[in-house]
Amino acid sequence: MMNEHPGFWGVLKRPFVLDLRALALLRMATAAVVLLDLAIRSTDLEAFYSNMGVLPVPALMEHAWTPYQFSLHAATGLWQGEAVLFLLAAGLAGALLLGYHTRLATVASWVLLVSLQNRNTLIGQGGDDLLRMLLFWGMFLPWGRVWAWDARGKPAPERLDYFSAATVAYVVQLALVYWCTALLKSGGEWTNDGTALYYAFSLDQLLLPGGRLLYPYPELLRVLTFGAYFMELLLPFALFIPVGVRWWRLLVIVVLFGFHLTISLTLYVGLFFLINWASIVGLLPPVALNWLARRFGAAPQVPRWPVRLPVWRLPWHLRLERTRPATATGQRRSRVLREAFVGLSLAYVCVWNLDDVAVIRPASGLLPAPLRWFGYLFRVDQHWGMFAPVVFKDDGWYILEGTTKKGKLLDLNRNGALVRYAKPAAVVDLFKNDRWRKYSENYLFVDNAWMRPYYCNYLLRVWHENPAHAPLRHLSVVYMKEVSLPNYRVAKPTREVLCDCELTNPKAGSE
Repeated sequence: MMNEHPGFWGVLKRPFVLDLRALALLRMATAAVVLLDLAIRSTDLEAFYSNMGVLPVPALMEHAWTPYQFSLHAATGLWQGEAVLFLLAAGLAGALLLGYHTRLATVASWVLLVSLQNRNTLIGQGGDDLLRMLLFWGMFLPWGRVWAWDARGKPAPERLDYFSAATVAYVVQLALVYWCTALLKSGGEWTNDGTALYYAFSLDQLLLPGGRLLYPYPELLRVLTFGAYFMELLLPFALFIPVGVRWWRLLVIVVLFGFHLTISLTLYVGLFFLINWASIVGLLPPVALNWLARRFGAAPQVPRWPVRLPVWRLPWHLRLERTRPATATGQRRSRVLREAFVGLSLAYVCVWNLDDVAVIRPASGLLPAPLRWFGYLFRVDQHWGMFAPVVFKDDGWYILEGTTKKGKLLDLNRNGALVRYAKPAAVVDLFKNDRWRKYSENYLFVDNAWMRPYYCNYLLRVWHENPAHAPLRHLSVVYMKEVSLPNYRVAKPTREVLCDCELTNPKAGSE
């Protein structure tokens, strides 16, 4: 327990003191999301991560790379090599979940996650930034001190409350997510007329059944729009109130849980809501953790399974945090250096976000180009612009229009059925997963026109690999554009051909 009569410094640091048990749950939640992310991504090893897919390594290096990035996944163009890296990442995430060699598992999981995200930036979303930052700050947190395999047989810590530069960074990072999300929403539909959610629910590419239920009620959508905007803008301040910390944290957790639950039921956002849920677990105050301990056992530990994990020692000692006072000069120096690195990293992250949301700034920005290498190298670069500054209006759906030798038009997006230009009953059903939805969204942008032929030719090749498919001589990637209009008006869809590709293997084109 903390001192009942703390001084000024004790009061000042209260919002940043975390419970070791909450950090353990944060570790488990983060690892579980990493495993789920790997499972979903693994269904597209060839499509997204190999040279036979939509983004070969040479194209990645030419169009979507900086000199400071790294990616183990870009070292091979084979899906088999990707499968090995995925299995390695899954094993490390499993070790992190158990708290087995926690520090090493955290660092290695972060390296592989950054490597994976760098391999294909065309399918990334804001949740990926947050997941990456949870592992980054987790490298400096003692989230394997309790409720972990590493803690088995060791004496319980004398104190469960913990404070360091890393706990400050974790809390500030959560606040930045929502503050920047709100500040980036500078369009009038968020700040003046309250129509942002109306336009968001007009996007058939995102709309889920929960959103369909709310869509017919404009006044309700207006209230929800302003509610979401001001919640994101104001709620983070509760994390820094030094009085009644436990209750403010519980308020933040409950509100954010409900907020992201609502998003998950109304809009197709993939793992975004789960990553945000995982991110707030570390805020759980002792009052909630004590209740959980009473509910599930006084001292929850890793279960004693019959399987025994190997006991081995590293040839080096990896320590990025301590929960007990340093006793030697070298240890004190190490702690000072670690705290300084975390503090400077946090300052850098804050400046990066300020630069991102600044409306009036010098031509070079608050963070000039020569200083951006650190963000790209350690991937602490971040952008929280969901539906910002305004909601995307160019709605529509894709038709993958394949032409046979006899002139028949087949839609590869509907398993080779005859082409129909009418809107599907549920546009979201056309996407295998949210990664494909995000890819199709980026495919629309003129700046990404370079990526279009790769997708078109990939589709042709995959189609002809199945001997049961009718051979095609031509493929057009067609977008049926339907601009979202105000007041429930329906725009007439227009047919836009984004890319054409021809069959290069004449043997595959004969019927």
